[in-house]
Amino acid sequence: MASFATPTTFTGIPATTAAGNTTKRLPNSPFFSTSYQRSKRSTYRSFKVSCNVTDGNEKRPESEKPTLLNVGNLDRRNLLLGLGAGAGLYGTVNLPSAFAAPITTPDITTCKASTDGFFNLKDRIRTNACCPPASVKPVKKYVLPKDEAVRIRPAAHRVTPEYVAKYQKAMAAMRALPDDDPHSFVQQAKIHCAYCNGGYFQEGFPSKELQVHNCWLFFPFHRWYLYFFERILGKLIDDPTFALPYWNWDNPTGMSIPAFFEGKNFPDDKSKVLNAAFDAFRNVEHLPPAILNIDVVNNSTTDYTCVQQIGVNLSLMYKQMITNSPNAATFFGGEYKAGDDPISLQNSKGPIESGVHTAAHIWVGNPRMPNNEDMGNFYSSGWDPLFYTHHANVDRMWKIWKDLKGPEYPDHTDPTDPDWLNASYVFYDENRELVRVYNKDCVQMENLRYEYEPSPLPWLNSRSVARNKKANVAGKSSGKVKKVEETKFPVKLDKIVKVLVKRPATNRTKEDKKKAYEILYINDIRLDGEKFVKFDVFVDDLDEDGSACSPLDSEFAGSFSQLAHFRGHNMLMSSGATFGLNELLDEVQAEDEEYILVTLVPREGCQDVTVGAIKVGLVPLDGEKFVKFDVFVDDLDDDGSACSPLDSEFAGSFSQLGHFRGHNMLMSSGATFGLNELLDDVQAEDDEYILVTLVPREGCKDVTVGVIKVGLVPSIAYG
Repeated sequence: MASFATPTTFTGIPATTAAGNTTKRLPNSPFFSTSYQRSKRSTYRSFKVSCNVTDGNEKRPESEKPTLLNVGNLDRRNLLLGLGAGAGLYGTVNLPSAFAAPITTPDITTCKASTDGFFNLKDRIRTNACCPPASVKPVKKYVLPKDEAVRIRPAAHRVTPEYVAKYQKAMAAMRALPDDDPHSFVQQAKIHCAYCNGGYFQEGFPSKELQVHNCWLFFPFHRWYLYFFERILGKLIDDPTFALPYWNWDNPTGMSIPAFFEGKNFPDDKSKVLNAAFDAFRNVEHLPPAILNIDVVNNSTTDYTCVQQIGVNLSLMYKQMITNSPNAATFFGGEYKAGDDPISLQNSKGPIESGVHTAAHIWVGNPRMPNNEDMGNFYSSGWDPLFYTHHANVDRMWKIWKDLKGPEYPDHTDPTDPDWLNASYVFYDENRELVRVYNKDCVQMENLRYEYEPSPLPWLNSRSVARNKKANVAGKSSGKVKKVEETKFPVKLDKIVKVLVKRPATNRTKEDKKKAYEILYINDIRLDGEKFVKFDVFVDDLDEDGSACSPLDSEFAGSFSQLAHFRGHNMLMSSGATFGLNELLDEVQAEDEEYILVTLVPREGCQDVTVGAIKVGLVPLDGEKFVKFDVFVDDLDDDGSACSPLDSEFAGSFSQLGHFRGHNMLMSSGATFGLNELLDDVQAEDDEYILVTLVPREGCKDVTVGVIKVGLVPSIAYG
């Protein structure tokens, strides 16, 4: 990784092109003016420039010589120079992410019948024809209404009889609509199936399916989904203040399925009116007053008493919302950009999605059904009215996480990557208009004109307690358990796996922990998408007395779980998980240990699961400075004169405003620069390599660049 405080030059990746290609030009200047060429026909073919800044005449060891990539003769459309960060937080630009774009839902006419998500496609109880009805009007950008009354979403276990009657009226009206009406309950239920079970391909990438789970799209997609579902219900009963209830499963008094969702008739069994909130395909063993088990395993029950179950749930909520969600990268889940294969993502999914979200789906779904319908499968989840109430509380978790402020929560902010902000989806709005919505327009709830009724957060005081303090667990395991560097990966999770993992630093002080999060990474998890998968992760659990560690114990780092996402054949998926270590190591008093003992315990569906890497890393926090550097291409500077923005060789600048937190905050980003006109201007089209020069302007002392490459972007991507 290059670090520069003085001008740094690189030989670029080949940029030769076949003759006669039609290209769409990208202007070098924001004002589309024509630049002056300082030097034409200067040739830069084979400069071997190390990423380390040294005297140009200094001899470099072989290990420092750059690798010159050769991709042959390129069929150029739009040629872009991309600079990317190395690793860390959102904004990181990997190969080829320097040329990535936001996920975009295509026109609904390209929708196809869903085949993903089925144990048994033949015996499904819901349709897999999940595409929305065609629209005679084109998709238009949604404009958020203004000056509306704020809708207050109530806690479902505390609603009044008047509210329940209103909810029943709205749901009954939706269920009474013709199935082909975009406002009908049938069509609303199908939305989740289409977006989550292979109904859409990504716009511009007809071979790549679109998926809104297991990545950073999870929270914003479901927020928009509920937003329109709620507004449609309100319009059906002519009540603009109508709001969905939320299932308050993070509070002991709300952990059972809300009572008005059960019973076939409303308001009681003597009535002939059907209960519009009822769904026949729920696990009958988990009906009220059963308490949701956030530690659920699909094929077994846990022997917790009611009091123990509440304690476990609260402890897990703390771990998922606080311990394992220190920043946006951990809370929202891994990046997912245009062109990415959703079943091959190496990134992790967020703790809430993998944790309580998945647990509630599995716990409510009926295991006697062919595909765990309704809530136990993505394709059928939307057919249960409880789904929308469950996801209302998932959405509430996003708000609560952002609202946690102060020195203990410095990084509870939304992603700022343009590829997240500009990701978009298509829905029918309350006026039956087909509209496109963007993540960036849903991050502020006040703009959406809804709010959540307050409810206590007892899990904030449910930090776990260590079983073994100052136990020197890693030291006692040395010689008995292999270190990561001695372990052959991937490892199979058909049995308990233990490994010693080296930490990047020891004896970290409170001040150190304010500057960087210590994160455990379980990477390259390969699993069969046809199965529900769950395994638990423990850190420094010695288990000398043979007793099992529980979620109430500090040594329990968390779980990885994945709802089945079936295709009727084996589907190898990739994923990952992250777990916060700052608090855990404090609690077990292991801050001075060089290694930690990581234990992976398979719970369900792990017979063929493998893990490709386990490591511990520090995620620093330093975006306090204004940063700027200039980028030049093929600027020889033989006469010693400085290149300026008036010259063609000036490709552009990267700049970043300060993002102050009162402490260091490491940020990652990237930049792209058009080369079509520049190479024409300097008459270097036949050169195999380009010379890239980075000139620091301000705040670049600690700035690093992880990758520099040249790539081709088809013209269709620009219009």
